[in-house]
Amino acid sequence: MSDSAFQTQYRQEFIAGFEVGVSLLRTCCVTEAVIKGNQATFLTADSGSAVAQTRGVNGMIPSRTDNLNQYPAVLVEYHDLVQRTGFNLFASQGDGKRIMQETSMKVINRTMDLDILAQLATTTSNTGTAVTANLALVTKVRTKMGNNAVPIEEIDNMFFVVTPAFMGYLYQTKEFTNAFYVDVKVLTGASQGVGGGGMRRMLRWAGFNWIETPLITGTGTNNELCYAFHRNAIGHAVNSGEIQAMADYHRRQDFSWARTSVYMGSKLLQANGAFQVAHDGSALS
Repeated sequence: MSDSAFQTQYRQEFIAGFEVGVSLLRTCCVTEAVIKGNQATFLTADSGSAVAQTRGVNGMIPSRTDNLNQYPAVLVEYHDLVQRTGFNLFASQGDGKRIMQETSMKVINRTMDLDILAQLATTTSNTGTAVTANLALVTKVRTKMGNNAVPIEEIDNMFFVVTPAFMGYLYQTKEFTNAFYVDVKVLTGASQGVGGGGMRRMLRWAGFNWIETPLITGTGTNNELCYAFHRNAIGHAVNSGEIQAMADYHRRQDFSWARTSVYMGSKLLQANGAFQVAHDGSALS
């Protein structure tokens, strides 16, 4: 006689699916809170590479004007709305309301990074044909930025956003764990606050703070578009209230909903301070 009447037990605590759910890039930008209006204007100011002058033959000191440039970041409204009927929540496994709220927040945080990456992609500075990551490539990027008068000694403001494959190649280089090159230890790390998701680990090595994300264009291919940049090269503006997360129940129609909204915009401010680094990650992907 065969066994019968087996019972299946469903775990009520849900397990979050794998997806990028925090914004890693937001705190790497110059940020501005917009109280009212649809754009934030960032001002970059320098001398225009001027050099000091001697007094003229007429006895007057020559005057000059500063190089001032304004860059507007246009705010766009972004929303994620998810809803489920009362019966769907009643009959389904897990805490449906909490699932809706958490996934909606993840969508907005992910969109923030995509918006910043889209602006970094407008830079005209690059390292040429895609190659695999190594110390020589990282040094080349840092040198090019230094040649552009970017203050590369400001380690707190220097960032490198890369794919898992790029990071995978670095882990295979001895210099990546060598104490001579390392500030924040690679294998132990040091927690640093990153916007949108509590404490995250950000490695510091070879003059950059390293951010790893699969959101980069071309991830897993032979043309992954990674970026090295100084904080002052990219601006990010959000409404002063920042992210709005709401959830409620519609009594008449018997459905629950969760909505996350933000008004935001990003803008590349200085192309010479942001380099696109093409990387071949196909062999590791």
